[in-house]
Amino acid sequence: MGEFDRKKIRNICILAHVDHGKTTLADHLIASYGGGLLHPKQAGRLRFMDYLDEEQRRAITMKSSSIALQFKDHSINLIDSPGHMDFCSEVSTAARLSDGALVLVDAVEGVHIQTHAVLRQAWIEKLTPCLVLNKIDRLICELKLSPMEAYNRLQRIVHEVNGIMSAYKSEKYLSDVDSILAGRSGEVGDENLEFIEDDEEDTFQPHKGNVVFVCALDGWGFGIGEFAGFYALKLGASVSALLKALWGPRYFNPKTKMIVGKKGIGGGNKARPMFVQFVLEPLWQVYQAALEAYGDRGVLEKVIKSFNLSIPPRELQNKDPKAVLQSVMSRWLPLSDTILSMVVKCLPDPIVAQSLRITRLLPKREVINDAIDSDVLAEAELVRKSVEACDSSPEAPCVAFVSKMFAVPLKMLPQMGLHGEVLNNFTDYGGDGESDEWFFAFARIFSGVLCSGQRVFVLSALYDPLKGESMQKHVQEAELHSLYLMMGQGLKPVASAKAGNVVAIRGLGQHILKSATLSSTKSCWPFSSMVFQVSPTLKVAIEPSNPADMVALMKGLRLLNHADPFVEVTVSSRGEHVLAAAGEVHLERCIKDLKDRFAKVSLEVSPPLVSYKETIEGKVFNSLDNLKVLSGSSEYIEKMTPNGRCVIRVQVMKLPPALTKVLDESSVLLGDLIRDKSSHMEKSLECQRTSIVEDENPIEALKKRIIDATESDIMSGSSEIDKDRSEKCRILWERLLKRIWVLGPRQVGPNILLTPYSKGQSTNFSVLVRGSPCVSERLGFVSVSSDGDVASEASSLETHSLYQEAKSLESSIVYGFQLATAAGPLCEEPMWGLAFVVEAYISPLVGQSNESETSHQQPEPYGILTGQVMTAVKDACRAAVLQNKPRLVEAMYFCELNTPTEYLGPMYAVLARRRARVLKEEMQEGSPLFTVHAYVPVSESFGFADELRRWTSGASSALLVLSHWEALPEDPFFVPKTEEELEEFGDGSSVLHNTARKLIDAVRRRKGLPVEDKVVQHATKQRTLARKV
Repeated sequence: MGEFDRKKIRNICILAHVDHGKTTLADHLIASYGGGLLHPKQAGRLRFMDYLDEEQRRAITMKSSSIALQFKDHSINLIDSPGHMDFCSEVSTAARLSDGALVLVDAVEGVHIQTHAVLRQAWIEKLTPCLVLNKIDRLICELKLSPMEAYNRLQRIVHEVNGIMSAYKSEKYLSDVDSILAGRSGEVGDENLEFIEDDEEDTFQPHKGNVVFVCALDGWGFGIGEFAGFYALKLGASVSALLKALWGPRYFNPKTKMIVGKKGIGGGNKARPMFVQFVLEPLWQVYQAALEAYGDRGVLEKVIKSFNLSIPPRELQNKDPKAVLQSVMSRWLPLSDTILSMVVKCLPDPIVAQSLRITRLLPKREVINDAIDSDVLAEAELVRKSVEACDSSPEAPCVAFVSKMFAVPLKMLPQMGLHGEVLNNFTDYGGDGESDEWFFAFARIFSGVLCSGQRVFVLSALYDPLKGESMQKHVQEAELHSLYLMMGQGLKPVASAKAGNVVAIRGLGQHILKSATLSSTKSCWPFSSMVFQVSPTLKVAIEPSNPADMVALMKGLRLLNHADPFVEVTVSSRGEHVLAAAGEVHLERCIKDLKDRFAKVSLEVSPPLVSYKETIEGKVFNSLDNLKVLSGSSEYIEKMTPNGRCVIRVQVMKLPPALTKVLDESSVLLGDLIRDKSSHMEKSLECQRTSIVEDENPIEALKKRIIDATESDIMSGSSEIDKDRSEKCRILWERLLKRIWVLGPRQVGPNILLTPYSKGQSTNFSVLVRGSPCVSERLGFVSVSSDGDVASEASSLETHSLYQEAKSLESSIVYGFQLATAAGPLCEEPMWGLAFVVEAYISPLVGQSNESETSHQQPEPYGILTGQVMTAVKDACRAAVLQNKPRLVEAMYFCELNTPTEYLGPMYAVLARRRARVLKEEMQEGSPLFTVHAYVPVSESFGFADELRRWTSGASSALLVLSHWEALPEDPFFVPKTEEELEEFGDGSSVLHNTARKLIDAVRRRKGLPVEDKVVQHATKQRTLARKV
């Protein structure tokens, strides 16, 4: 693999919405330049890259797979990726290893939800995209559009895709401007200038060569360049002039032989743009001549003669007109040459691409501390420069990134070695030793040369080369057993591979779970983590049908967790083995793999386990009243520890939805902050940590987002409250943000514990546990202070020990808060968007001063005080939620449906049964399809696609994407109180449970919690049967 110059290598992936033609396109590329792996006659029908049985059965791609193509003197590594939202993690793994992307869009269906997702993934990974408009033949054969109508449709799709990319550019541009204005003294980096200049023009422009029009099924495609070259001689114009004229409002004046604009052409509305006249109309004529019963076969002969096409006579005499058309079109406008010429011309080689992508792959680190090893830092910087330059010399440090592990059955391994020797795969090292599956690493080499038998360091995402010995658990040393060139399903052994290549590595199965960085030196920063568009939300509990097979199941789950980059395997608190997948299709594939490949046992699968959240009712318009709740001027819940020494008072308020969303989305960054907080406390006030500096300080960005969220909450009610009232809200929010003690659950959730509002002036009888605004300090809302020590010093000697005890109880209050927010009172689900104030007053022991010696030796009759405080805080927080109108929060899917007009009624009936909320419906221009957008609760989504297909005779399709969390407005404890309610429901004894109560009861039953059920419905109607003895 070392014979190809790096400038002659291209690493590309194919991205698109499901069923837009990715695998069919890959088939034609493989048939033409795959070294005879696929016969051209089978291209588009065999689906070579979909080699799994489940993929062939469902006719969708489920995993990303790579193949090496040889085009002229270039080596092209092509990665085919799935289009289904359930397998979007595979898109992330493909994008990380690629330098460019072919984005396919169906000319009939247009831009869909997954098209947005893959464009965003390409933007995040800094890939250079090219646009491929597929299924052009459907505009002619199915929709029967005229060339002018087809042109308008294609132009609209290109404009829409450019609009999506422009939105991402604007987002980047605005964030750059914000960071400059935020105080970087006006310095503008080269990257910022590049975006400011580049934002003026569209990303995809046919005359630049990065847009092509194809029909992958029939094997033809063209860019504007092909027609510009052909017409340049005929019209006597230059190729460059024709390139600009063949797209857009440019017209050809046959009298003057000039290319003019709209105003310069006569003939009124009959004038046709040059793209229609010189490109689309000849295509339409060829299709009509071939497919229509009385078509003019002379058109086909004219095309064959004009372009000197060599077509065997037997193909032209075929009785199937479609086969004749395919023979002519695939030779006139060959698809593979069109696509791969565009790839070589428009997509960057590894040297250029890695210099563009380095800020994403290995972000620049800013080291604050001076006490670190400068040699390590210098070597790490050298490694980064090698990656940026794609250095392939043998002396360069070897760096590779493994984006996923994939399992290959033993029978699929190559039987012949590099030099023709027969391999004994049963004894070679590289498998897990327990199954018939061997694990390979799907990797891209970014620097140096990788060889078989080489020893490398495997670095996890948490590795930090500057921390030395403390990082040993995040680094392992491994030997690469062998390297393979991936050829779809097959593997071709190679001895070594240089920087810029994509390879499969055997021998890392014991060292990597999902992804990792490989390096020949420990002084290397790990690559940044991949971004996944969704998270695994569909959970089921699984167990073997035969309990004796539990060991096999656990081994199978371990292998599945290893082989699938997106699946999550956990053990619940009740001891269940829980499998989390991205959706129903993904889950079905995981269960099938477990049964047939990994565990090979019969399984029992539970109904889906749906996650909920718990919150309280809160309204935006009375935000000032809400804030006053936490300012010490409201009712509270009071609990006392069993020994009577500590009194707990709890107040609760609902946070604004915008602030809750920010806290939830920033959980990873907040987790890093909390971890840094603990190391910060250990190392006193010395700042000895390194931080990743990309476009702006992430902590400052998070702080700004939190302030913006509170500001939006204030402004949302500005129409209803006066200026003075909004100013009071702002002041109260400023105070509250300075009092954030901790977040929960698990230190990073969307719930806040605030320090007590009162200054806690101690009396002779009790002392307030104050806490400290740790999170506020980390976010920079307040400066680091140590007033707790001052207070204890100012205290009298008699109460000094009481202050010390109050200080020691802070962790108990925090843990009590974490327990409460992790399991709410309704059905022990996590709380969502709540702020708590916990005031804990501790009193001295009776007779403490006189019997100080004996009091230590007497055991506490109610258990340790810290445990009592923890339990009291947990109970008080849960009671406060119950007192303030608790509500259930459920996850919502965003659903995009496409359905013909005649099936709108059945489709709406299905949506109504699923508690869906329709957002909008619109008819797709130029087609009989309606596009409907709706929100569907996750709990109602299981079997949704099957039911929709059944009721609409398979005419409707739906795609579900996790959108947001939404509170159910219904009160689960509804009891009729007003006159109208009493008149409608009576005394409430016969009122059926509402949706919220049914969902709560279902979760409580699953968890084994008590449920209020009426065992006897109508006691008066029951009778006892006589027992005859």
